[in-house]
Amino acid sequence: MINYELFCKIKSLKDKGLSGSKIAEELGLDQRTVNKWFETNQFNKRKSSPRKSKLDPFKHDILRMLETHPFSATQVYQSINETGFEGGYTIVKEYVRKVRPRRTPAFLKLDFLPGECAQVDWGSYGSVNVGGDRRRLSFFVMVLCYSRMMYLEFTVSQTMEHFLACHQNSFNFFGGIPRKIMVDNLKSAVLKRIVGKAPVFNPKYLDFAKHAGFTITPCNPGKGNEKGRVENGVGYVKKNFLAGLDIPDFCVINTAAGNWRDSIANIRIHGETRKKPDELFQEEKTQLQPLPSHPYDIANITQLRASSQFRITLETNRYSVPAEYAGANLILKSYPDRLCVYSAEKLIARHNRSYDRNQDFENPEHPKELLNQRKKAKDRKILMRFLTLSPKALDYYRELENRRMNVKHHIRQIVALSEIYSADEVERAFEDAFTFHAFSCEYIANILEQRNRFMPEPGALHLTRSQDLLNLTIEKPDLSIYNTNTKKETL
Repeated sequence: MINYELFCKIKSLKDKGLSGSKIAEELGLDQRTVNKWFETNQFNKRKSSPRKSKLDPFKHDILRMLETHPFSATQVYQSINETGFEGGYTIVKEYVRKVRPRRTPAFLKLDFLPGECAQVDWGSYGSVNVGGDRRRLSFFVMVLCYSRMMYLEFTVSQTMEHFLACHQNSFNFFGGIPRKIMVDNLKSAVLKRIVGKAPVFNPKYLDFAKHAGFTITPCNPGKGNEKGRVENGVGYVKKNFLAGLDIPDFCVINTAAGNWRDSIANIRIHGETRKKPDELFQEEKTQLQPLPSHPYDIANITQLRASSQFRITLETNRYSVPAEYAGANLILKSYPDRLCVYSAEKLIARHNRSYDRNQDFENPEHPKELLNQRKKAKDRKILMRFLTLSPKALDYYRELENRRMNVKHHIRQIVALSEIYSADEVERAFEDAFTFHAFSCEYIANILEQRNRFMPEPGALHLTRSQDLLNLTIEKPDLSIYNTNTKKETL
């Protein structure tokens, strides 16, 4: 059997004037095959007859069994084995999978009034650079069920404070609050589901819902279709916004997501409503409940102990507190964008929250008290050393104070001199200082230097000339000048 390529070669060689035997020899074919295709003007692929299967005699019985009851492939195989089937299990399984009627579950279509309900869900999409580390990228989606208006926000955490912050940001974006919110059975919303009993809600989320004025409506277990609007929204974000998007760093993604949300997602023709979400939202926003007069405190509150280096730790990052609180039990309130540290009810530290890892953040004001204490301790140590230099050291200190001098500077310099000169030399310098009324470190330094300056003793007089050099003649002094001065004074 030849293919279309060989057929074209035969026709080409025939057009060149080659005979059938030459073409057969050139292409390695039987001459009868070449002669057959010589007479054919169009290539027609030979139809092969279907291969017979050992399962063919039993296919009718298998179809009848599957139509009456959803038997498994193993049950079908066992049944036809009893009636003479000699084949293997694999061909039975493949045939059952091919012919079994596909069962599609039926779902009721949910309709909602304007402002009645919103649906929320988390989505995840790989990881993203945050500082010098990689973090899992998550995004929060809230969709108003009537208009399909969407709110989108990206985070690197799905903790409770982020969950509630995204709710608040959604309400601010919509300018109001729906009467109920449908959620999946995530732990931030539902702690426990017991058959026949009401779901146990997360106390923090329940308190938030009461403050905002909406009721929580959890989906039934395994019934994700009940919040299909938001699940479709999550899929739409992944396919239309994230697919192929290059994200250099987390700090840029929410700006890009806001532009996409306002310029594409909320102004497109929705596949279900056949209208733009922002147009339907104009009708729905008037039915939303008003925002509360003051925002809910969404912080996650934990108790912890400051380290000896006056640090607290959150997600591998260390943040400073005032040095006097080292080792103290403190209260940390974690917000998505900031951290607040309290001692009892007093706010003692505030930091911007970092999502990098293994970083240390110190407020320059926090170690100042410790540095001051250490400086005072060092000054006291120097003063005690100064007072041991001489019995008159205390009086000298008071003289420095009386002269309103920089006492710390002078005693520090004098103590430094005691490291150079001996104790006796320094004690004598104090005594000389009182004698000369010299009160400063410069005077003490000068006295010590003068007393330690090398002065050679005078030697004996040696005459180097002849003896007559000692015969010196000294003229008698004229004392009359004194008489003249005395007369002038008398006059």
